[in-house]
Formats: sequence, C-alpha cells, structure tokens
Amino acid sequence: MSGMRRAPRPSHGPAAIASSPWIVVCAGLVVMVVLLFVALGAYRGRSPAVDDGPPPAGLPLPQAPVTPSDLSSTPLPERAPVLPGLSPRASGPPPSTPAMSRPPAVGPTVAPTSLRPSAGVPPQQPPAVSGRYRVVQSFDGGFIGEVLIVNASGVDRGWTVRFEFAGGRLVTTWVEGVPQGTVRQFDGGFTYVSGVDVPAGGSVALRFHLERASTTPRGCTVDGVRCGGF
Repeated sequence: MSGMRRAPRPSHGPAAIASSPWIVVCAGLVVMVVLLFVALGAYRGRSPAVDDGPPPAGLPLPQAPVTPSDLSSTPLPERAPVLPGLSPRASGPPPSTPAMSRPPAVGPTVAPTSLRPSAGVPPQQPPAVSGRYRVVQSFDGGFIGEVLIVNASGVDRGWTVRFEFAGGRLVTTWVEGVPQGTVRQFDGGFTYVSGVDVPAGGSVALRFHLERASTTPRGCTVDGVRCGGF
C-alpha cells in the first residue's frame, strides 16, 4: 500500500538528552557524591605532621630541677694558696674612694655685747614725729630757715618745735596752707605749737625769718627729739 506512511522512530543521542533535562541533573548529583567520598577518604588518610625543628627564638627552654646532691657534687673553683703571714689582696691600684671627713663643729653664734639688748630693757623705737632743719634762703642781714616735721606713726599727731639761736631776733614764723599755731618767744629762741595735726605718714614745714643770727642753731627739737640736718 503505497499511500500509508511509517511513524517516526524516537531519536537517540544528543537530541534525546536535550529533550530529557532530568537525566543531566541526576548525572551531576552522582558525580558530586563520588567526589565527596573521594575527598573524605583523602582527608582521613593524612597524618598530622611532626615538627622536629628548633623552638621559636625568645622562648625559654625547660630546665631540669636542681637538687642538693647536684650542688654538693659541683666542683668549686680552686683558690690560690695563702702564704702564712700574708693576706690576699687584689692586684692593681686601689680604688680611689674619697675619704669621708666630718664637718667642723659649729658652736652657737654669740652676738657682740654692744649689739645684744640688755635684759629687761626694750629695744629703742624710732620717734613717731621727727624734724629736719635746713636753710631755705640767705641774704644780707638774715636768712629764712625751715624745720620739716615728719609723722612716721599710723595716726595724726600734733607737734611742738623748740628752736634756739645765738644773737639776732625772730621776725616771723609760719606754716603755709594751714591754720597757724601758737608762737612763744624767749631769750635766744622760740617755741611753736602746731595749729593742726600732721597726718599719718605725712609731713609739714615750719618756716621762720631770723635777722642778724647764725644759720647754725644752738638747738632744735621736735617733741623733745633733736632735729637732724645740722
């Protein structure tokens, strides 16, 4: 019968594999299982390596304990024989050790008799108010003098000046810029009592005009203390 056709036969080879992908997957799993068993067998067959090399540098080596018997059996170094009457000593120059010396004994310091205060006598204190004399101006027939009063205390203080001169006469006395004090004349001099106190730590100048008198006074005091400057 020429009009009948034959059914196509199933193809073998790459075309069959491509049409059935599960075959490839199963083959891959089988290969992976085989490789895994091979790797496990190779790992179990290896043995740990023994390190016979020297220990790392810097680590202390173990030492055997030392017993008293080892110490007694250890020979001691031989000493040089000592001759009778001679003592062993090291050769070479002796060490230069500085000799220790005692400091000289120092006794108590005694102040001179003139500088030591007398027993029972308090030290002399400087005056609270003092004065200093000077010549302000000289001219034919007389001069103008001055006594500068200084208050070294911590409070305001009044003051009295006593001035003595040889010959001549007193013309006038005054303190500039303040109320005037009281003047009392006597033969060959005068006293002046302040009108206002000199402030603490301050000063005031008493001036006077003398005629036919020496510029060097016979005496000058402030509150009984001798003036300086002559």
